Amino acid sequence: MKILLTNDDGIEGAGLWAMAHALSKKFEIVISAPMTQQSGMAHALTFGRSVEFKKIDAEFETWAIDGTPTDCVKIYMEAINREKNIGAVISGINDGANLATDVLYSGTVGAALEGFLHDIPALAISRDVHSEIPFSDVAEVAAKFFAEKFSDEKNFFYNLNFPKKYRDGKPELKNSRLGRRDYINAFKKHTDETGRTFYKIGGEIIDLDESEGTDIFAVRSGFVAVTPLDFDVTNHGLLQEVRTDKKTPE
Repeated sequence: MKILLTNDDGIEGAGLWAMAHALSKKFEIVISAPMTQQSGMAHALTFGRSVEFKKIDAEFETWAIDGTPTDCVKIYMEAINREKNIGAVISGINDGANLATDVLYSGTVGAALEGFLHDIPALAISRDVHSEIPFSDVAEVAAKFFAEKFSDEKNFFYNLNFPKKYRDGKPELKNSRLGRRDYINAFKKHTDETGRTFYKIGGEIIDLDESEGTDIFAVRSGFVAVTPLDFDVTNHGLLQEVRTDKKTPE
């Protein structure tokens, strides 16, 4: 059985290789990662053009894909790998947090979701962009967490976020729900030398729900936030309300 490792920072991402080395102590590793930076690609797939792929000479079986993080997972699992022996998909370590509603935009989380949609365990791992915790330490903690969950649970999809620094100098994991995050001044307009105009997405973070129990609160408090995710975005409460409303036909 192999563990498929990917990311959205690209094939040369330091977090990717730290994770590979930590996992390789217990698992067989294969890497399929983007050729270039693919942050913010969510669960996007490439359509309308051919996607280049090439095998990289490395200590692990390694493939570089000229596409999105989700492309990397799908192409390896459904095209390159004929043995169908991937036991889990792990995405990261991302150099930057993926907290709250940012999981909807995250290529790191999107790649892990693709593994989960293949009915196998999936894990997305991110570290605060200003974190004092080395990638190697993050990788060891994440690998231990994965090994424990992999032996206990048949299937799962977790999002892990590491803080700037640990609360008491050592890693403490805290189960958390997603908070709510938005951005202000998110679009910056500029004009190039030819007169063409552009918008650049950026801006300042504004957290609309950072209350106790959220992943934002956990990370800011120095914990490793552990958030179980799912692909089902159905509003079950409203669905039940509609079903029980006698005025609404089935």
